[in-house]
Amino acid sequence: MSPNLHPMLNVAIKAARAAGAIINRAALDVEAIRISQKQVNDFVTEVDHASEQAIIETLLTAYPGHGILAEESGSEHGAKDSEFVWIIDPLDGTTNFIHGFPVYCVSIALTSRGKVEQAVVYDPSRNDLFTATRGRGAYMNDRRLRVSKRTRLQECLISTGFPFRPGDNFKNYLAMMADLMPRTAGLRRPGAAALDLAYVAAGFTDGFFETGLQPWDVAAGSLLVTEAGGLVGNLTGEADFMEQKECLAANPKIYGQLVPLLAKYSKFASAGEKAALRQTLTAPGATSPSAPAPAPARPKDADSAAP
Repeated sequence: MSPNLHPMLNVAIKAARAAGAIINRAALDVEAIRISQKQVNDFVTEVDHASEQAIIETLLTAYPGHGILAEESGSEHGAKDSEFVWIIDPLDGTTNFIHGFPVYCVSIALTSRGKVEQAVVYDPSRNDLFTATRGRGAYMNDRRLRVSKRTRLQECLISTGFPFRPGDNFKNYLAMMADLMPRTAGLRRPGAAALDLAYVAAGFTDGFFETGLQPWDVAAGSLLVTEAGGLVGNLTGEADFMEQKECLAANPKIYGQLVPLLAKYSKFASAGEKAALRQTLTAPGATSPSAPAPAPARPKDADSAAP
């Protein structure tokens, strides 16, 4: 670990690597892992719990006066009244993990008075370490990150997450995808929101949107994006999104093009926008809330396969 890194970030990296070691060992025999279900299609494994315990022990050994907000144990550990709170997802992408699909990560963020100050997203299967300290930039391993420079949505690769819980608005999501698919080079659904945000920061994708997210899904990744020069907010483009269960991130030019397309799907959309959307979604034979412009010619390097 670099001596130039912020001490709190160094501790977070140590915690993430400890969790990653647990995850990598378990990945050698996924079939042997005990799995339980929090709700339909929402899984938790003994690996999530062991990873979370290793992270919390590492953080609280170094900073016993700090608070903890973790996906599996909530706020039962750490100080209850500290201005410093660690937000932890010990294994983002659990469903991928239990299927042996190697897209998952550890996400750790430190907030001070509600603002994310330190961030680590660690992909143990690739040994990719994404880090950021507020005001000091974002890095992948030792490489400084910048969001992509693409300015035309039709050339962009956008990642998202599909709804999977009972009560999720599937019709809304299908309409969102119908709006976006003809306007982009492709949509992707990797299945780990923290890693999706890290990939926006690295310029691997040009944007990301999803609803139904929790603070531990987006806290670390959001700092990576902003420190790499991108923008993060809710679907209407407002920056105060952490507790709002919807997230949009992209490079600035693409963010400005995605907000007008996605704002009507936000729970913060105006009453008029919501009424118009309901009308189009319930119209006989409606497949998209607005007939998109004819699909532009794809760039030569675009995927020809279905996203």
